Amino acid sequence: MSQEQVTMRAWFLLFLLVPLVLTQGEKKHSIQDPCAPKTTCHECIQTPTCAWCSEPWDMTDRQYLERKRCFLPSINVDQQFQCSAAFIVNPSNNYTLLQYNALTNASASRKISQSSYNHTSSYWSSHEAVQIYPQRVSLKLRINEAFRFTVSYSQAQDYPVDLYYLMDLSKSMEDDKEKLSVLGDLLVESMQKITSDFRLGFGSFVDKVVMPYVSTVPKKLAEPCTGCEAPYGFRNHMSLSGNVHGFSGEVRRAAVSGNLDAPEGGFDAIMQAVVCREKIGWREKARRLLVFSTDAGFHYAGDGKLGGIVKPNDGECHLDTGGEYTHSTLQDYPSISQVNLKVRQNAINVIFAVTSEQISVYDRLKDNVEGASSGMLSNDSSNVVDLVREQYDKISSSVEMKDNATTDAVKVTYYSACKGSGPAIQTNKCDGLKVGDVVKFEAEVEVTNCPSDPRKWKQIFKIYPVGINESLIVDLEMLCSCPCEEEGDQWFIRKAEQCSKFGTYKCGICECDKTHFGRTCECDSDNIHGAPGLPVGGCRLDNTSVVDCSGRGTCVCGVCECETRENPEEVISGQYCECDNFSCDYANGLLCSGPDHGTCVCGKCQCKPDWTGEACDCRASSITCIPPGGGEICSGNGDCKCGACECYEGKEGRYTGKFCEKLPSTSGRCLEFKDCVQCQMYKTGSLTAEECLGNCTFTPSSVDVIEVHEEAGEVLCAYFDEEDCLFAYVYTYSDNNTLIVRAQEERECPPEIHVLGIVLGVIGAIVLIGLALLLLWKLLTTIHDRREFAKFEKERMMAKWDTGENPIYKQATSTFKNPTYAGKSC
Repeated sequence: MSQEQVTMRAWFLLFLLVPLVLTQGEKKHSIQDPCAPKTTCHECIQTPTCAWCSEPWDMTDRQYLERKRCFLPSINVDQQFQCSAAFIVNPSNNYTLLQYNALTNASASRKISQSSYNHTSSYWSSHEAVQIYPQRVSLKLRINEAFRFTVSYSQAQDYPVDLYYLMDLSKSMEDDKEKLSVLGDLLVESMQKITSDFRLGFGSFVDKVVMPYVSTVPKKLAEPCTGCEAPYGFRNHMSLSGNVHGFSGEVRRAAVSGNLDAPEGGFDAIMQAVVCREKIGWREKARRLLVFSTDAGFHYAGDGKLGGIVKPNDGECHLDTGGEYTHSTLQDYPSISQVNLKVRQNAINVIFAVTSEQISVYDRLKDNVEGASSGMLSNDSSNVVDLVREQYDKISSSVEMKDNATTDAVKVTYYSACKGSGPAIQTNKCDGLKVGDVVKFEAEVEVTNCPSDPRKWKQIFKIYPVGINESLIVDLEMLCSCPCEEEGDQWFIRKAEQCSKFGTYKCGICECDKTHFGRTCECDSDNIHGAPGLPVGGCRLDNTSVVDCSGRGTCVCGVCECETRENPEEVISGQYCECDNFSCDYANGLLCSGPDHGTCVCGKCQCKPDWTGEACDCRASSITCIPPGGGEICSGNGDCKCGACECYEGKEGRYTGKFCEKLPSTSGRCLEFKDCVQCQMYKTGSLTAEECLGNCTFTPSSVDVIEVHEEAGEVLCAYFDEEDCLFAYVYTYSDNNTLIVRAQEERECPPEIHVLGIVLGVIGAIVLIGLALLLLWKLLTTIHDRREFAKFEKERMMAKWDTGENPIYKQATSTFKNPTYAGKSC
């Protein structure tokens, strides 16, 4: 090969490599700039930290093609200088207090001065308590840019309480009714120690008066049981009233009734007691308690079909002037979700006071009804006063923040240190509060996406403490569009000269009509080369680029038309087709660890606020490494990496557990949970039923077989109880540090030993063995005798002498013969 040929081949290879190198350089540059692929102002500001330049530029200038409309102000400093400040669209989150009355007690009436937030005002507070601060705020947010603000809560002293006692008055609850009528005054006295502003009401229920729930035989319908009155669905005997001493009389006068099936119509009663606010007498500013007392289960939506009732429950009030539920036989029972919705809307705390046979069912029910709790009622309701007081103390000593924001576009997360002084952790609930304690929550609001309907860009939602009819109202405006994109702005021009009169000029760019395209709408189906005078190379990123549209598109009229891929979810984008949403890092087989962790923007993972890393696979904070109840990160025995603890090696071995809380030679928190698992799952152990309710803060879920997943941080615990039965359970923590306990449903107990049975069995066995030996001896002797007799018979048959004479007998005379004698006589 000649020297000339070698030189030519080298130049040819160089010619092929240059575009590839430059293209890779363009991609590397674009990967660091998520703003680059955004071609409109609203797309730009919907990308966090991006800004848009709406300044009118000379579109015939080559420099115009090299300048970016959407840019990162923190990186592209030169771009900011090239764009006048008045034309930079870069909205920021805005938070404004609209109503912020100070926290007050219900009985207080004092002059309050407000000198914060740039103005001062003074006023006399009302007698109504203010338990949440502030009361109304305005919030303007960009997409995926979370904003935190503080919400304070304080339980007011002497806060009004409304308590409505809803009782099952089927025949089995007759003794409970009698006991409640006796203890009524004691209940009043106990609640009046909590608040001087206390009101009490009473209602009862049985079931729907149709078959198969009650007997419709005329005689049974009039008197279903001895001394019973006719059945009914729900009846309001006494609306909430300050005349609390009339409660016992109303309970005493209420007659019991009867029905056929075991479940009762309690859901009908709860629904009417909750939604009939005026007829029941619920106050706006009061803590509302609904005590639901029964010894049976409940019917729910769908059960009405058994009685031919198919119309769904409408969730409306249907009480007549006498307090009777009129639609009991006309519409079905409500569902659990309907009950939960109405309880939440009316800020009522439901207390399920049920007997031991039903407590497990209602324990699960309370988890599906917001603000509900459950307690074990004695068989005759003799502990009702203590139960109500205990549950009230439990409810009032806890605050749980929730909201009614739309989950598809708005995400609200809560953080608090509760009463501690440490760092705030992710939680919406604080316990152990006393009257006057102020708890501060940090509410983090994030707009995750812009709804397709612009009317939903402005929303109003509430942040409220569960069971309290007070809330913080948030006026939210989503910053999803630019002012220059709206008609009325001075740079919003229809059929603009800048757009060849074939498009609308907005935010510095042209939006062409359906028949034209190009940067200035200069092209149509008859002209795909553009108007003369426009610069060449509008499809290349800069002067160093040697390929159009980054090699991934076609240049048409100075505008890149990017290639489409077989997978419609994979999109090549950008003014120069320099970006895509599929070439980012993967983790666990998911792009950017999945949509919950991040999204792929221009070749780089754009992580959600709680995540970080090249593939958004690491948690951004160490909150998940802090044990429940606080403490050191990873219990001081490890490092928090990517939101998970990496444990140290100790003297006795490596620390283990989700929070490095135990050594291999220790049992972690097994012993701590042992008594609660015993009393809740098996009704055994050292804790009584009352102590179990008061001391145990978790409820284990039952499983048939215990399976431990050590990779998930689960810890296996196993013990023998006082009955020598083996029981096992595992505990772990969820992502928000909530304790999760799974326990084996049945204990493994040794078989029961019956001593008397064993003794009788041994005696019987000895007797049987003796009889068997006697029978064996008898059998052997019989066989032996038979053999001897057979032998004798055989010998007798073989004898050769005459059996008629005695062979040893000899006569007295002997006869001799002379052999020589010939028989002749002398």
